[in-house]
Amino acid sequence: MSALSFEQAPPISAPLRFFLTAPWFGVAAGLALAWRWEAVTASRWTPEAVGVVHLMTAGFLLQVMVGALLQVMPVAVGANVAKPLWLAAVVHPCLTLGGALLSAGFLGVGPWAMQAAAVLLGVGVLGFVVVTGLALLRSAAIGPTLLVLRLAVGGLLVAAALGVALTSIFGFGAALPLVELLDLHVAWASLGWALLLVMGVGYLVVPMFQLTPAYPVRVARALPALVTAALAAWTVGTVWSVDAARWLGVGLGVAGVAGFAVTTLRLQSLRRRKVTDSTLLAWRVSMGCLLAAAVAQGALRWLPEGGAARSRLETFTGLALFAGAFPAAINGMLPRIVGFIGWLHLQRVTLTPPTMQQLMPEARGKWQLRTFLAALALLAATPLWAPIVVPGGLLFALSCALLGWHVSLGARAYARHRREATSAPLTPTDVPH
Repeated sequence: MSALSFEQAPPISAPLRFFLTAPWFGVAAGLALAWRWEAVTASRWTPEAVGVVHLMTAGFLLQVMVGALLQVMPVAVGANVAKPLWLAAVVHPCLTLGGALLSAGFLGVGPWAMQAAAVLLGVGVLGFVVVTGLALLRSAAIGPTLLVLRLAVGGLLVAAALGVALTSIFGFGAALPLVELLDLHVAWASLGWALLLVMGVGYLVVPMFQLTPAYPVRVARALPALVTAALAAWTVGTVWSVDAARWLGVGLGVAGVAGFAVTTLRLQSLRRRKVTDSTLLAWRVSMGCLLAAAVAQGALRWLPEGGAARSRLETFTGLALFAGAFPAAINGMLPRIVGFIGWLHLQRVTLTPPTMQQLMPEARGKWQLRTFLAALALLAATPLWAPIVVPGGLLFALSCALLGWHVSLGARAYARHRREATSAPLTPTDVPH
């Protein structure tokens, strides 16, 4: 904690706009899942399935992760973005419109939506990567957090480039190798960007908010190195059709994912505060889903292409990651981050700021998390009985709406306390001695 530089935190509106927008992409994903469930569950390659997945990845997850990175970079590793408000003002609408149009294109709006999405997402992600990448490269911090954040931003760049290439196939009819690009895009987006950023943020928020010991330095350095090596091997194997390299990539990836999950669960068992709150439970669910996805991905290598068992396991793996592991981490992380940054900024304008609990009450978080867990339980059964995805999708949409409501109420509470603090005249007791 002593190494954190809270005075370097960006203006609260820079990350907060992403946090306020993200849950509503999750609402759209849940509703689309329930609405087009037959096409979505028919195959992971149907346009409807791809559209729902991108509501989660290019919408919900990307918004939260970009906002989290803007907040974490200057505080954790001293990587200051020169004009964070300007960056957020450009990147946020590009990601919001781009993510919505991309999914709309897959869900049937037309090729023009994908064409516009390719431009908007390309501009938004490239601008974000350039500015944050330079800030991270200039940072003089030492330790594993800086390394994993640099790798995550690099992973985002690769995933976005592959995504733009894929969008050019669907939107512009470009003659590019679809299957290979899609395979690499999924790998880099899920492991090279999402997982690495969850690691980097986890290194900070798990010890800080859950009062666990810090991640061991050697483990914290080895895990992102394993994931990066897995992606390198998988990329070589896919581009040059080398099965041994793909096998190596799967093995290293499974080791990296499982290693992070097991390490986090172990640290949680050693926490100083023994109360099981919604944050702790959400992270435990997230790590459990990561372990399940790692085991399923490893098992996929032993199943023949085109079989029913393989199709079910592929569906389960996708659900474990994009409906389970990453959203669960966000459910555990987002309310605490919003409460913390609100409290942090109010400290600068009043000597008696409200507590994090007053800004983001635990009771609201518990109800939201229960709804999410109920949705996840139903969605996990989808590979066995597809129609259950309808109530699962509706419950998932409700859980995301509750998360959006929770975050928006926290933002309103912050704004109200700030107005009261800045409008109240100072009294002799307010002046520090």
